[in-house]
Amino acid sequence: MAKKTSGWELVGAWSFIIGLIVAILVGVFSTSAVPGTVAATVLLILGLIVGILNVTDHEIIPFLVACVALIVVGSAGAIPFEWLQRILANIVVFVVPAALVGALKAIYAVASTK
Repeated sequence: MAKKTSGWELVGAWSFIIGLIVAILVGVFSTSAVPGTVAATVLLILGLIVGILNVTDHEIIPFLVACVALIVVGSAGAIPFEWLQRILANIVVFVVPAALVGALKAIYAVASTK
């Protein structure tokens, strides 16, 4: 039998998918290495939604490790293709707020245990 998903789980899943699509499209069709204000705002909001709705307690550590890897790769600037650098820069803008929420959840989990 299929698992029932709640409305919030669908919002989180769609936020993740839309965030990646926006990051890729803005990276491919932009000429600037930094996303524009509207694109950055959309990516930040979607990243917050993903961090709040998608990251569960048992996923926090792998999620944060993946976020750190994406942030390092996206910020390194050693990629020879400009379009790929722009895509990774947009993914970093998308991932950073989700990583912040995940880090705060991890800190809260550690601080609340006895």
